[in-house]
Amino acid sequence: MPMWNPWHGCHKISAGCRHCYVYREDAAFGTTVSTAEVRRTAAFDMPLRRDRHRQLKYPSGTEFALCFTSDLLIEEADQWRDRIWDIVRQRSDCTFFFFTKRIERLACCLPSDWGDGYEHVAVGCTVENQDRADYRLPIFLSLPIRHRLIIVAPMLERIDLGAYLDRSLVEEVSVGGESGKYARPLDFDWVLDMHRQCADAGVPFNFHQTGSYLIKDGRQYHIPRNLQHEQARKACLNGRR
Repeated sequence: MPMWNPWHGCHKISAGCRHCYVYREDAAFGTTVSTAEVRRTAAFDMPLRRDRHRQLKYPSGTEFALCFTSDLLIEEADQWRDRIWDIVRQRSDCTFFFFTKRIERLACCLPSDWGDGYEHVAVGCTVENQDRADYRLPIFLSLPIRHRLIIVAPMLERIDLGAYLDRSLVEEVSVGGESGKYARPLDFDWVLDMHRQCADAGVPFNFHQTGSYLIKDGRQYHIPRNLQHEQARKACLNGRR
């Protein structure tokens, strides 16, 4: 899935942001992300680019991960967002996914023709603990969105989503741990509990990443970055209800 990052940079707003990979990767290249550094990138119009034969570089059916080194709804990008919606509208033959910790801003950031939502756009609301779930998810479920995903990542504690798992509104819950040297551990019991909640509600479940430190059966394991997705898949929980 190609990553389309029309702007780069963010600022921390909640507990899940503490060890964000965007800050970590920027630090590895000797740069520091701050509010003042939310900036438009060279990839701004990526889905519309053509090759030397004037053919679109990204064919019909391409799935784009949108704004994964920032937040599509960040305030500093208000001046650019209408153009992004225009590009998304032009490429209605593709699918776009974006995740946000700023779901309270979605209503004021939508294009005028959004209606009940664009059929080719999926919106993920990210929650990391019970406090953020109880704040963000009522807003999320009240908004006009065709395809809703709940992203529990990095999962920092056991979370009860029972009040929000309406299978007519939520298409999937995806759970992941935190990566990086200073990552906070993920307890596998929390994952199993979330899987049970989804099964009870009939909502598809996806365990997408273990994170760097996984607690299972009372022991803490260090999972190398390149194995975190594979180890999560080996739990054999994905797609099960």
